[in-house]
Amino acid sequence: MIGTLSCRDPAHQITQPDDALRERAVSAQPEGPTTAAEATPPGPRLEPLTESGRAGRPEAAYRSAFLASPLPMAVVDRAGVIVGANAAALTMLRGEGTEPLVGRVAAELLDLSGDPRTWHAYREVLRGRQPRLSRTRRLKHPGGHSLWVRVTVSPVPGDDVVLISLSDISAHRELQARLRHLEMHDPVTKLPNRALFFERLTAALEAGTYDDAGTTGRVGLCYLDLDGFKAVNDTLGHHVGDRLLAAVAQRLGQCAERARQTTGAPLVARLGGDEFALLVEESTGTEQVADLAEAALKALQEPFDLSGQRLSVSASIGVVERQVAGTTTTGLMQAADTTLYWAKADGKARWTLFDPERNAHRMTRQALSSGLRPAVERGEFVLEYQPLVQLEDGGLRGVEALVRWQHPQFGLLTPNRFVGLAEEDGSIVQLGRWVLRTACAQARRWQLEHPDVPPVFVSVNVAVRQVWDSDLVADVAQILRDTQLAPELLQLELTESAVMGSAGRPLQALQALSDMGVRIAIDDFGTGYSNLAYLSRLPVSVLKLDGAFVRGFQYEDGERPTDPADAVIVEALVQLAHRLGLTVTAECVETAEQADRLRRIGCDTGQGWLYSRPVAAERISQLLADG
Repeated sequence: MIGTLSCRDPAHQITQPDDALRERAVSAQPEGPTTAAEATPPGPRLEPLTESGRAGRPEAAYRSAFLASPLPMAVVDRAGVIVGANAAALTMLRGEGTEPLVGRVAAELLDLSGDPRTWHAYREVLRGRQPRLSRTRRLKHPGGHSLWVRVTVSPVPGDDVVLISLSDISAHRELQARLRHLEMHDPVTKLPNRALFFERLTAALEAGTYDDAGTTGRVGLCYLDLDGFKAVNDTLGHHVGDRLLAAVAQRLGQCAERARQTTGAPLVARLGGDEFALLVEESTGTEQVADLAEAALKALQEPFDLSGQRLSVSASIGVVERQVAGTTTTGLMQAADTTLYWAKADGKARWTLFDPERNAHRMTRQALSSGLRPAVERGEFVLEYQPLVQLEDGGLRGVEALVRWQHPQFGLLTPNRFVGLAEEDGSIVQLGRWVLRTACAQARRWQLEHPDVPPVFVSVNVAVRQVWDSDLVADVAQILRDTQLAPELLQLELTESAVMGSAGRPLQALQALSDMGVRIAIDDFGTGYSNLAYLSRLPVSVLKLDGAFVRGFQYEDGERPTDPADAVIVEALVQLAHRLGLTVTAECVETAEQADRLRRIGCDTGQGWLYSRPVAAERISQLLADG
């Protein structure tokens, strides 16, 4: 048996340890079986065969193979004490030293007790309860360098000893490290790439979730994008663009090194294209991350000299700093991306701090945008009507239909919250068609309910996209036929900027509607192009003066208007409109003094809170019934 072999070389000598060593090793082990009978799993004893087929091959052959093997091996007893080792093991673990391995505790020598799981598994192999253990360990070589060693522990069948085999995998580990470095670093800038950045970010968030008094529990991120980098690639070529990226990376790295002196170096990474990130693990607060962003902007202000090509570049940076608790990788990156967008929208060449309130508004806007089309189908929109009053006698002349969105989450929303979104995604066509049909049907209903009262017209706002993206003329004609409303009782309002300069299809549509008998009104007149010469060639019948002019009609002492210039402009516009055969409606009339002044200068109708706020259709019915 191997446990009884010996050889001439003391370094290879396989002996039993002295009693003191064995006692120390045994005391380090937990209670368990230590005898061969107890430790070895039940089964037949394996005996080698001789050349003639008989059992009992000379044990010297085993000893010679063990000692001559180029694979480092050692034998330990059930207490974990080395009882024998070959030359290869001695060279690996002792180098040129002469100190024997026999008598040493293997777990200490091979770092098998460094972590609880390995230590437990190793003891189970010694006890015979586990057939094998394989671990990779980093060992200190006597020569001063480190070794990566694969340690394999397995019992010797039919014997009361355990064999430990060692394999030097340092070269393999070094190759793995080089390959990982190539995999995790950007070849252009040599910075950590997107994969390594997210690996570090994930680790930082996981580590910060533990309540550790030695950590800040916070994380910061500067998400940087170069302004106008595409122009560099397009005009000077990608080879110049790559050199610029490398130069930017170098300056950002210098910023990180300067930060190291005070708060610890952030991780600088290239996420792709012209996007970079500076990750601040263990952030001390918003001020630290904001200072880093400011330093990055200043570092990039100086022109870059790229092989004689002098380039200037700026950057926009989104800054996010928050508690790690409750923060996810996706959430943090979404906040950084949103904030970077704000920085660019605010003028570029700046850093912008994440604003939860501003983000909430953006999220609300996104939620509204995605829910517009389904909302029309679900019938979530309602109409309110604001009276248009004849200034001369105070009689109800017409109403403006104003759409409201009865949102299930955000409540009753006015048009300024969703009409712009509807125009962007095209749902304004579907919504506008619904508003037009509902308003015309209601106007016809009032006419039938109050036959003794002069019928009131209904004014409906129309977006330019409705003219371009739909057959507005056909829609209006069909709706008028379906509701049996006379064309002269329908007024369509378009903004001044939309009407002025109209040509081609929009102008043809307006002309066709006018020829049909529908009234065309210019809304918010006086705030757009104000091309009065062009106005005479448009099929327009009504001008609605913007409320900003009417507000200047406030009187300080009952005689003088707050802004005399507004009064002069309004009077001139009214006179011009009348000479062109147009009627004039004043918006935002709030006081009797304003109404009286507008009446005296010739304004035809008024609209505003002096008369009524927008109300439900039933309230208009009451006004008509009251006469």
